Amino acid sequence: MGRSLAAISTSACLLLALSACTADNSTNTESAAATSAEHQTLRIAAAANLSDVLPNIIDSYQTDSNISNQDNLDIEVTYASSGKLYAQIKAGAPYDIFLSANQEFPAKLSDDKRDKSVQPFTYTRGQLALYSVTKPLNDFTPASLLDAFTSASFTDDSKIAIANPDLAPYGASAKSYLQSQKIYDKLNAQKSLIQAENIGQVFQYAHTGSVDYGFVAQSQLVAIKAKPEQFITVPKTSYPAILQDGIVINNTVPAAAFTDYLRSDAGQQHFAQAGYLPIQ
Repeated sequence: MGRSLAAISTSACLLLALSACTADNSTNTESAAATSAEHQTLRIAAAANLSDVLPNIIDSYQTDSNISNQDNLDIEVTYASSGKLYAQIKAGAPYDIFLSANQEFPAKLSDDKRDKSVQPFTYTRGQLALYSVTKPLNDFTPASLLDAFTSASFTDDSKIAIANPDLAPYGASAKSYLQSQKIYDKLNAQKSLIQAENIGQVFQYAHTGSVDYGFVAQSQLVAIKAKPEQFITVPKTSYPAILQDGIVINNTVPAAAFTDYLRSDAGQQHFAQAGYLPIQ
């Protein structure tokens, strides 16, 4: 009888131990699942001209002492022309935020969205500049550009790069500027204009000397500390304002918090230092 009681007692202890282990494993699994669920990825589709300034803004955002839970948030950025990113979003690309180089594409997305509570917002204003590493520009003025592009030294072999006006807002502004100077059609007819996919590609063409001139973003030149003789800033009154809008695609807490930071004094300070104009 004593042996039977001991056996029953031992079995009961084993059952309790197994039950406790199962409970612990269940708790650990639930805890791991909760931790995994808390970890989020913020996916941003950004216009190519932002590749120099946005990383700094993201770094500041992630290290800001007033922002919590950054250990559980990854931020992934895809840079491309605004038109290309717009097409990707329309096709279902899983971005949370779209930062365009114009107002048109975010407005189109807003019109398509069922949730009208999320509207586009202006986060900065870009500047257009002409850049060259082969033709000194320190003696040039915007007025003398017309002479430069129509002079005898500007031969059929001379090339000017602009971003695709249909996809890239900076390209559209460059086209508008050349049209205002009444030389766009002439340059286009003589095949002096080289169309790049986006402003980043224009910069590469000009920076490597593959073209004589490139219409780029002022911010790109600030980023590389370009020499004064390598560029001139195109007067902002000579082309439509490059107002850059963004829109939240997936209305999450991280997306709302980051877009708020973009428009905060801290975010705007980064844009100002990078060569952008203030938004009103």
